[in-house]
Amino acid sequence: MSNLLRFQVVEEAFKKKAIEVKTPSERPSEYFGKYVFNREKMYKYLPADVYNQMIDVMDNGARLDRSIADAVAKGMKQWALEMGATHYTHWFQPLTEGTAEKHDAFVEHDGKGGMVENFSGKLLVQQEPDASSFPNGGIRNTFEARGYSAWDPTSPVFIIDDTLCIPTIFIAYTGEALDYKAPLLRSLHAVNKAAQEVCSLFYNDVKKVQVNLGWEQEYFLVDEGLYSARPDLLMTGRTLMGHESAKNQQMDDHYFGTIPDRVQAFMKDLEIQALELAIPCKTRHNEVAPNQFELAPIFEECNLAVDHNMLLMSLMKRVARNHGFRVLLHEKPFDGINGSGKHNNWSLTAEHEGKTTLLHAPGKTPEENLRFVTFIVETLMAVYRHNGLLKASIMSATNAHRLGGNEAPPAIISSFLGKQLTELLDKIEVSGERLEVRENSQSQDISLTSYLSPLSPHKDEIDIPQIPDLIIDNTDRNRTSPFAFTGNRFEFRAPGSSANCASAMIALNSAMAEALQEFKLRVDAKIAEGDNKVSAILDVLREDIKTCKPIRFDGNGYSEEWVKEAARRGLDVEKSCPRIFEHYLDDSSVRMFEATKVMNRKELMARNEVKWETYVKTVQIEARVMGDLSMNHIIPVSTHYQSQLIKNVQGMKDVFNKERAERLSSRNMKLIEEIAERTERIEQLVEELTNARRIANRIPSIQQRAIAYHDTVCPKMDAIRNETDHLEMIVEDGLWSLPKYRELLFIR
Repeated sequence: MSNLLRFQVVEEAFKKKAIEVKTPSERPSEYFGKYVFNREKMYKYLPADVYNQMIDVMDNGARLDRSIADAVAKGMKQWALEMGATHYTHWFQPLTEGTAEKHDAFVEHDGKGGMVENFSGKLLVQQEPDASSFPNGGIRNTFEARGYSAWDPTSPVFIIDDTLCIPTIFIAYTGEALDYKAPLLRSLHAVNKAAQEVCSLFYNDVKKVQVNLGWEQEYFLVDEGLYSARPDLLMTGRTLMGHESAKNQQMDDHYFGTIPDRVQAFMKDLEIQALELAIPCKTRHNEVAPNQFELAPIFEECNLAVDHNMLLMSLMKRVARNHGFRVLLHEKPFDGINGSGKHNNWSLTAEHEGKTTLLHAPGKTPEENLRFVTFIVETLMAVYRHNGLLKASIMSATNAHRLGGNEAPPAIISSFLGKQLTELLDKIEVSGERLEVRENSQSQDISLTSYLSPLSPHKDEIDIPQIPDLIIDNTDRNRTSPFAFTGNRFEFRAPGSSANCASAMIALNSAMAEALQEFKLRVDAKIAEGDNKVSAILDVLREDIKTCKPIRFDGNGYSEEWVKEAARRGLDVEKSCPRIFEHYLDDSSVRMFEATKVMNRKELMARNEVKWETYVKTVQIEARVMGDLSMNHIIPVSTHYQSQLIKNVQGMKDVFNKERAERLSSRNMKLIEEIAERTERIEQLVEELTNARRIANRIPSIQQRAIAYHDTVCPKMDAIRNETDHLEMIVEDGLWSLPKYRELLFIR
């Protein structure tokens, strides 16, 4: 990169550094949700009976009565106009991993030659986007355009700039889901229903079981000027070439380090705007790789958490540009250092008898711990039965670069439990003891064995007088586990940073609903045969603990031994992204999705078509950009430098005698030869890459085309990168036209 461009980029960065972030005079709690039509605003702007009906819909899953839509729309419009909004939009999540919106103004003709602000219940409840213009997997042909977006009243509307945004689902004219939200809502309903049935074995008056999600969003920041000088970053979101920096993350000095001033200003600005949209930002810090950071919120109900994550990713991009940055959400924007994930912390809570209980948390009594073990084991059953599907739910062309290295979990789904919980399940499995139950009119007195005694953290004394005792959790953490138990929840660490969390949550929720349904049926059958309830529960748990044992792994997920062991256990060890997608159409997957009423076979087939097509297009774009960079940037720059070297060698002969000239120019001669050989190989590989694309593009089946892209196109790109990265280390620095890693990775 030229010194002039470097100077311009740094100068622009320091100008952006001077941006002042306006800090609200109120506390965060006072401006939290400022631009959200939350319960407080609903209470103020809606009639009392309408407000009560809306609360019933939101809290209890009651069906929305369209007759109240006009009253709700009227209140929303009044609030929105007072907040300065002039437009409204149905905000939905198509199968693009992003969001979509079409803005309409709050205006209609008044019949007198003027305009009047108008927003009816009909406009609130549904709109009609062009369904054939979004990824649909063949559900909608080009000439079949009709699709519908329908209001999701469980996720509050919000205002961005001058637009009222209404969260919606998106379905085809024929009724199939064309988005992530519709099947997510179905999966949440399925878990609620199945978990309530199981909870009834332990509690009275179970009102609801809620799925909670706490995502952790990792991302990179790069200076906007440097970003604009990298066509690969601009077009694909990652660097398709680039030699690693002499210093990257090997010193472990970036993780949890002092946040750079410019980044701190960006984070502060982002958090203020996020809090105003009721996104409950909690944590911010430097991540392991240089220029990598993380933001995490307080846990929320799953549907709302997904909406907030999608909204935040859009907000991050906009705020970053105001600070001279570009946000990189690609899972692996830089080779050789950590990629970015989006850890999904998943848990269930039950509302019963006037209180809320975390179902994956240990209790204080043997009875509570029996409930705890039940939900742990059935979660493991869900993950074991559908480990291939769960991997498919998080797999993409971009996430495939991240999984399996630099602290990302491997592309084999397993679950870490920790020593204490592992020992507990092992004891239950081998115990054949029948448990006696004594019932009376007041309660059920259950005599449980000692291995169901209360589980709790323990203290660890530190031999430093000033330091208080540490409270040590009953499980450690395993950084290589894709699905780890962390005390009162499971952390699904495999989802990628650019993904919609809903994809993983749909698969996990559906698998959990199926596991709980089957567990309840088997327990009921044993009770009908004369077993007491506790014995029936434990008998089924013993069977399931034994069945799902292959999914439990507490060791090093990076080791080659684990790959072999996982295959021996029957777990999915496939590495090809297009082939992994096939698990959506496994008989077991289709049965599960249809039994839980989350998706039907037609919807699943369509989604796989979209996944294969997206994979092909992603790799195709990368291959085209790589060919362009190689032929129009790398080779011209390299041959230009080669010409300079040749002139130098010729000049040596004019100045020195032959023997001395040859000795002094020997290094340059080697460089000239190496550049010639590498540029020749690049030209040959680019031609082979183009031919591989052409051959793959002629394959009629999108599935087989995606497989061909993985098997024949991707290896050529890897080979080209190897050559260009070597040339980067040879060519004179001032001539190299692309910003290098050492410039991209360190914010000045």
